[in-house]
Amino acid sequence: MGIEIERKFLPSNDGWRAAAHKTVAMAQGYLNDIGMVDSGAMQASVRVRIEGDAAFLNIKSRELGARRQEFEYAIPLADAQALLALCVGGRIEKTRHYVEHLGHLWEVDEFLGDNAGLVVAEIELGSEHEAFAKPGWVGVEATHAPRYYNLALASRPYSQWREDEQRACDLNQGH
Repeated sequence: MGIEIERKFLPSNDGWRAAAHKTVAMAQGYLNDIGMVDSGAMQASVRVRIEGDAAFLNIKSRELGARRQEFEYAIPLADAQALLALCVGGRIEKTRHYVEHLGHLWEVDEFLGDNAGLVVAEIELGSEHEAFAKPGWVGVEATHAPRYYNLALASRPYSQWREDEQRACDLNQGH
């Protein structure tokens, strides 16, 4: 069984841009009914993602917090393109920037489309209690805030957030 331990943060500024060593365009969508997100009935999300020239099918348990079950399988790019057409809810488009910082890899997602203006930084860890150094551009932790999860953004994109929700995020990101 695969386990993902990931923490999410909102960048406090654009300092991560100068440190990014790799950038990849991504498009993803969800195959199961994301309308069930708020009902609590959905036990797992089923996602298809195109990452540059690679494609993946991903199944992830729906648990709030840093630890989730995760299963990911490489699939042919043509299959992923066909599956994206079957997805429910909004399509997530983003540019992922990879930033190394003191022995850890940070993934900074700069969202596009209906989620344009939102930036979220993630770090995957070996355990929930693993120590790590936060770069100076890392701001407030968002690990326990469901609205920052991609599944939630497919259901209710950043462009639909209330002004006060966007403003709180923008203030943290230094915009």
